[in-house]
Amino acid sequence: MKGLLIIILLTLTFDAIAQDSIPRRRRDYGYDVDTVPKLDLIDIVSKTFNIHGKKMPKKGDKRVYYSLVPIPTNIPGGGVALITSTNAAFYMGPRSSTNLSNVSFAPSFSFNGRFSFSFHSNIWLTGNKDNVTGDMRFIINPQYTWGLGKGVPDDQKELLYSNYFRFYQTWLHKIDGGKWMAGLGYMLDWYSAIRFKNTDSITLPEFSHYTYGTEPGKHSVSSGLTLNVQKDARQNSINPQAGYYFNSVLRYNFKWLGSTDNWPSLYVDYRRYLHFGDSRSQNVLALWGFYWTSLSNKTPYLDLPSIGWDPTTHSGRGITQNRYRGKSLLDLEAEYRRDITPNGFLGFVVFANMNTVTNPDNYRFTAPHPAVGAGLRVKFNKRSNTNIAFDYGISSAGGCFSIMLGEAF
Repeated sequence: MKGLLIIILLTLTFDAIAQDSIPRRRRDYGYDVDTVPKLDLIDIVSKTFNIHGKKMPKKGDKRVYYSLVPIPTNIPGGGVALITSTNAAFYMGPRSSTNLSNVSFAPSFSFNGRFSFSFHSNIWLTGNKDNVTGDMRFIINPQYTWGLGKGVPDDQKELLYSNYFRFYQTWLHKIDGGKWMAGLGYMLDWYSAIRFKNTDSITLPEFSHYTYGTEPGKHSVSSGLTLNVQKDARQNSINPQAGYYFNSVLRYNFKWLGSTDNWPSLYVDYRRYLHFGDSRSQNVLALWGFYWTSLSNKTPYLDLPSIGWDPTTHSGRGITQNRYRGKSLLDLEAEYRRDITPNGFLGFVVFANMNTVTNPDNYRFTAPHPAVGAGLRVKFNKRSNTNIAFDYGISSAGGCFSIMLGEAF
């Protein structure tokens, strides 16, 4: 509750739709608004401080729903960072035939030297004929590393420093008149100034027993083209209430594009959302699994598949980001999401996940690494169905608390 009060006091919100009235009709984001008016933090802040949203210019149904909130959260490498997470959701075409688009911007900083800047976009054009996605990040990133496979015990982990820049851009086009889409993309991962905190200790190549992308003080570049196939049957990717999602990415990095070495990788992602009971309330079982593998022995160390470094960066809740790394990673997750209050303001989740990575010297998987946890949901923006998520997960490697704007997947 202390954290909730801090959020309410620090929240700066503005909504593209006036908050005074709620149309009694079916919403495209997953539930009906009828007998019980929906409530969110924007309503509470508006009434408490007498702040009212302004009507913004709109074109047809292309309205924009903004969410802006400063949130403190734990970070890899230890400590707490303040993240100012901003999310804008909007329609690029008629709601009956066009998915909800969204962009998010999240700068953060901590007092132990970590700074990050990230921008994500998921744009659906009219009629879902085209989907354009982007992922850009810059991170000054002190982060613990445990090596490959099961890794070293916690008392032997090392704090690894690096500067990281990512630029991903993908364009997908509908094929065969259905929901299947295919397209091309470009991906750039650039790590520089790679070194351990204690430069007099063991070096990263000696610690990891891996030679690619581990030379102290140097940089590694992975620059490549992607072939993407996707099928997205969710209408709202911020908080899906039903449907499914499939995505596969075959990536090949080329020296002629600036890569340190030529190397390919494959990422396959599937998610399923099962809704139970009344459509006016959230009662969803969400399932997620992905397989991520390097198809070369020349993949830089920091580009190898690692828990928490998937495209969502939310995999393996309850396990520290970067804890398990290998040439291949398999992750399976399940989460049950349910409203607590009839107006949708409060909700809860319970979740479980497990992952396994390959051993350092072969492609055999380690024993599974499970985690379980629970979380509280506070409705931040009922228009885009955006929640503030408070999650705590626990595993044999310890426990992790996290706060985020939106769902893990």
